[in-house]
Amino acid sequence: MKIGVPKEIKTNENRIALVPAGAEALVAAGHSVMIEKSGGEGSGFSDEMYTVVGATIGVDADAVWREADMIMKVKEPIAVEWPRMKKGQVIFTYFHFAADEKLTKAHQDSGAICIAYETVELPNRELPLLTPMSEVAGRMAVQEGAKYLEKLYGGRGVLLGGVPGVAPAKVVIIGGGVVGVNAAKMAAGLGAKVTVLDVSLERLRYLSDVMPANVTLIYSNRHNILEQIHTADLVVGGVLIPGAKAPKLVRREDLKTMQQGSVIVDVAIDQGGCFETIHATTHENPTYVVDGVIHYGVANMPGGVPRTSTLALTNATFPYALLLANKGWKQALRDNAALRKGLNIVEGKVTYPGVAEAFGMPLSDPDSFLS
Repeated sequence: MKIGVPKEIKTNENRIALVPAGAEALVAAGHSVMIEKSGGEGSGFSDEMYTVVGATIGVDADAVWREADMIMKVKEPIAVEWPRMKKGQVIFTYFHFAADEKLTKAHQDSGAICIAYETVELPNRELPLLTPMSEVAGRMAVQEGAKYLEKLYGGRGVLLGGVPGVAPAKVVIIGGGVVGVNAAKMAAGLGAKVTVLDVSLERLRYLSDVMPANVTLIYSNRHNILEQIHTADLVVGGVLIPGAKAPKLVRREDLKTMQQGSVIVDVAIDQGGCFETIHATTHENPTYVVDGVIHYGVANMPGGVPRTSTLALTNATFPYALLLANKGWKQALRDNAALRKGLNIVEGKVTYPGVAEAFGMPLSDPDSFLS
């Protein structure tokens, strides 16, 4: 199979979908790999590091997309990339279709086979290709939130961990999944007073066994969310419904109950966000203010630490990419139930329930395309 890896072109996105070790393994398995010129430099991987293991360097994105049977990316193709997509071409990346109807329709029109990292799902409901970036984003949410609490950035001027004689900041985390756990670990480790809300009592019981004493666990409902954000310095949104739009748990009018200069970091922004007032921002312009509350909505947070993020992501994605390359997408999906759940769009048809539901589109059975 011919595998193409274009350079990521979203604002300040420096990750790459394949490291040299992965390219070497694919070449050893009999496949050809083309990396767009300078595609890996943002993560610390030079073109020479790819060519020495047998990959070729494409002069530009057009060459990579034109030659490839399968495209490996980190972020969804954006509008300037849509004309490059081809009918029957496999695209393996994060898509988050349910948050963007135009993106969904463009991929339907392309005729490409769209396999989404974020909906590959193991029998235990773990999302193995979303987990590493959720771990990074959860930890970064606290790191970034702490920064924007500084007065220089318009925040309340509060140190997350406080000092002897001065109370620490209060961090409220909505969602006790991978993002929430990693955010709680970071915030608790810095000495903050942390509250995690989740709708699963089973999850809360588990977290009560593993979280330190400065983390309080509360059942998530509207009353409890409002009560907690009222006194919060930093609120982290970490709610996820796999492949579907995130629910809006904090409304516009709720901001008036929050403290001036408090900070919202919505890690669910890729799926539309769980705050009504949030919209996607970039690393260049990461924040804006609504009703005195600082909103941070960077949609590719792990792109800010590309070396760590690229290595963490490719550790998880590579085995699935190799399976797709070795067996072809149909056989690979027949043989691997987790990977089959990653199929979102094929031949213009939506095959993932959360995407179809988001836009009222017909849902096609993925198995009907695998015979």
